[in-house]
Amino acid sequence: MLSAFVSAFRTPDLRRKLLFTLGIIVLYRLGTYVPAPGVSYENVQQCLAESGSADLLTMLNMFSGGAMFQLSVFALGIMPYITASIIIQLLRVVIPRFEELHKEGQSGTAKLTQYTRYLTIGLAIMQSAVVITVANSSLFLGCTVDPFPDTSAGMVLLAILSMTAGTGLIMWMGEQITERGVGNGMSILIFSGICASFPPAMGQVLRSNNGVQNLIFIIALFLAITVVVVFVEQSQRRIPVQYAKRVVGRRTYGGSTTYIPIKINMANVIPVIFASSLLALPTMAMQFGDPTAGWVIWLSQHYNQTSPLYLATFALLIIFFAFFYTSITFNPEEVADNMKRYGGFIPGIRAGAPTARYLKNVVTRITWVGSFYLATIALIPTIVFNQLGITMMAFGGTSIIIIVGVGLQTVKDIDAQLQQRHYEGFLR
Repeated sequence: MLSAFVSAFRTPDLRRKLLFTLGIIVLYRLGTYVPAPGVSYENVQQCLAESGSADLLTMLNMFSGGAMFQLSVFALGIMPYITASIIIQLLRVVIPRFEELHKEGQSGTAKLTQYTRYLTIGLAIMQSAVVITVANSSLFLGCTVDPFPDTSAGMVLLAILSMTAGTGLIMWMGEQITERGVGNGMSILIFSGICASFPPAMGQVLRSNNGVQNLIFIIALFLAITVVVVFVEQSQRRIPVQYAKRVVGRRTYGGSTTYIPIKINMANVIPVIFASSLLALPTMAMQFGDPTAGWVIWLSQHYNQTSPLYLATFALLIIFFAFFYTSITFNPEEVADNMKRYGGFIPGIRAGAPTARYLKNVVTRITWVGSFYLATIALIPTIVFNQLGITMMAFGGTSIIIIVGVGLQTVKDIDAQLQQRHYEGFLR
């Protein structure tokens, strides 16, 4: 692997992409420490030292790489873009025009991407207003100073505009990594934010009771889950495909045997990210309500990391989004039509509609396994840590799945580019 990594840097084009990606990550990390206008950096640091926060706000802070609790210009992170992507993909099911745009190819996808950007800015305005509104009350529980001292209308508006512009800049950074760097830009930014939260989390564990024992246990659990995730992510069902011989002019085509690789987890980390994003909405809703209202009290009691209702909702959302995203990314009818067009068929299965039904049944059965795998991996660390009294969001199942999934996908992208240049890749 190290020799392949050296080979990657020896390739000029790939080296530029890797350095470009690393440069964007560095800029992203620097931006998380630039406070928004009107924010008192000293008061924020005091609040971080003497207070806590809600579990779901802690999760949002983890996804933003610690920027939310710093009240920086990047406080919202990439979450508005993820939420906008969820909404646009859901609208494809209910709005025929969006589905038509998706089928139009590159031009239609570009139009949907533009809609996603507009919606991202709208959500960023709303979410930044919420963050600024609750900065002095609910963001830091038990804080004795105001992290946002100047609450005048002009300063609040300037802070909202700054955070919204920060979200737009992050969105642009992610798109630049996707186009000119290595891997999926949005996933890599989330990956870097989660990794940045590890050192503070480890220090917090060491300062707690039985800190060394708890840290050893967490690392062991982390490594064990990582092994399982790597094994499952590399597993696939191979459906054999036979191509009949065709004679075109003086040339003979086909006559080969190949397979369709279907991963157990075709949706990768997307269901976990989508589910985490939706579960953040009740916390945002509570900030607008009266703290003494019945629905606010009910949400605060039932939507936290120790609540069975929260855990069950999280698992169901993961399963739902696993099926939803798989149905969007894998179309059995389209695959069957392409096979039929080029003379391919699955042994024992007639071409056309029977092949589409067969593929749909196989994908459905595999997706059940993959969705339960995602839900189990996401919930096991949370349940174990709740029993031990440890509230470490950075070491949760969501973090592990995202880190391992994004890491594997990025390595595969680098490996594919190395293979194109006749180098031996990372993966054996």
